[in-house]
Amino acid sequence: MVKKVSILGSTGSIGCNALEVIDSLNHNEYKIKVISLSTNSRISLLAEQIKKHSPETVVIGDKKAYEEFKSNFSFPETEILFGDDALSNISGRDNYELLISALVGFSGLKPTVNAIKSGKDVALANKETLVVAGKLINQLIEKYKVKLIPIDSEHSAILQCLAGENISSVSKIILTASGGPFRNKTLKQMKDITVDEALSHPNWKMGKKITIDSATMMNKGLEVIEAKWLFKTETEKIDVLIHPQSVIHSMVEFIDGSIKAQLGIPDMKIPIQYAITYPDRINSVHSKMDFNLFNSLTFEKVDTDKFRCLKIAYDVIKEDSSSAVVMNAANEIAVDLFLNGRIDFLSIPDIIERELDRHKPSPDTDLENIINVDKDTRIYLREKYSI
Repeated sequence: MVKKVSILGSTGSIGCNALEVIDSLNHNEYKIKVISLSTNSRISLLAEQIKKHSPETVVIGDKKAYEEFKSNFSFPETEILFGDDALSNISGRDNYELLISALVGFSGLKPTVNAIKSGKDVALANKETLVVAGKLINQLIEKYKVKLIPIDSEHSAILQCLAGENISSVSKIILTASGGPFRNKTLKQMKDITVDEALSHPNWKMGKKITIDSATMMNKGLEVIEAKWLFKTETEKIDVLIHPQSVIHSMVEFIDGSIKAQLGIPDMKIPIQYAITYPDRINSVHSKMDFNLFNSLTFEKVDTDKFRCLKIAYDVIKEDSSSAVVMNAANEIAVDLFLNGRIDFLSIPDIIERELDRHKPSPDTDLENIINVDKDTRIYLREKYSI
């Protein structure tokens, strides 16, 4: 039997790793056919992926890149589409079984919703979908009887720790964090952080946006919200612990005092493969862990005065309102401003807090309201910062 998959965001870090995993699985008699791919603007890499995987359809998000692709490449057997509407369209088609959502930011929401409504299982790397629309996504999953399998290493770890367990037996979910590149810097030192420094993660190779989110620890804040919706648990039961070695990916403490932890090398191919083959485990050609390389595994509390984005996320999820949409949109804009040299590193949480103060929270969580709140936040900030 051949599993048919669609990969949105195939030229990003997760997407490229997913294709490598698919290659290794296909050599291991676990057959996968790639039906769709997408990129925003990395058209040369997309062309290489088309040559290798022969997808039925590809989508290019950027208009200029789309026109350039049409002028420079010819793939008669592959349908070439443009824009966000095309992403949503192909997600709702009946020609595949599993959506791998590796899109960056809010753009992953509508395709994920369409995939679920068309009865597709989703392997989710796009945590922002659950951050802004967790309640809606859970309602749709229940209605359409599909699976949502996390790709994030932390949530994949929790899923594995919960296998065979009752969620009512859980006393605490512990998300581990590397602490990023600035774990040992003082708040004063963090004011002068450069873009290059912030993009130098000590353990993981990731895209720019998630790398900056890891440096501010907003990524961990997003993961706290994601965990709340994925595992249907109270925020008070979700803790974050700094673990610099990134060997223990997360832990679950149970009411009897037992703790389960999932360990592995910091390689995204491992949770990606687990999501693709779930609930089965298939022999992997990727690197295995050598315990002889680790003399000790250490843990630290998070300083939320230094990493304010994590505290912001905890405050937002307690509201269970449209504030999560505002936080996410403001963070995406602030990260972009920092990457382009417009603001300093510590201004990222400042922008998010000011935008949350300006917002009047709404309990309305339907898709239209979520999209409108996101749009209004972005319009305001783009006008304010002349983007």
